[in-house]
Amino acid sequence: MQEEIEQKSFNLMISTTKLSARTVMRAVKAAFRLYQSKASQGKQSVRTLLRQNRGVSSVEISKTGIRGLERYAKKYGIDYAIRKDTSEVPPRYLVFFKAPDAEAFNSAFKEYSASLLNKDKRPSVLAKLHELVQAAAELPGKVRHKEQERGL
Repeated sequence: MQEEIEQKSFNLMISTTKLSARTVMRAVKAAFRLYQSKASQGKQSVRTLLRQNRGVSSVEISKTGIRGLERYAKKYGIDYAIRKDTSEVPPRYLVFFKAPDAEAFNSAFKEYSASLLNKDKRPSVLAKLHELVQAAAELPGKVRHKEQERGL
């Protein structure tokens, strides 16, 4: 009787250990899959982009437009890498992206260039402010005389 109880408790202990080991392995595999899917999205190094074994294309862009382009690339979920080419003066910047993302990159680049054109068309806020200050200075204003009453 005692041996049977010991055998059953031993079997239960082994089953529990196997269950927890399987659970841990499943959790590790799920975390690894999640890490792999998150690691290769958005801005990354050229080496990481090339390691994905997909065609890579590039576009040249100016220094001033990098931040704006990054915003649109993030919006469209494009994997890209930015490389500075210092062989020329001024240096030029190349944006590398995966070939399957070509359509998404084209639409993001069109939206980015449209925003740049709209930005040039908009009047400067500082220029408007200076005009309003000059207009306010030219208006005839009330002349106020401040007099202090003296008590006796």
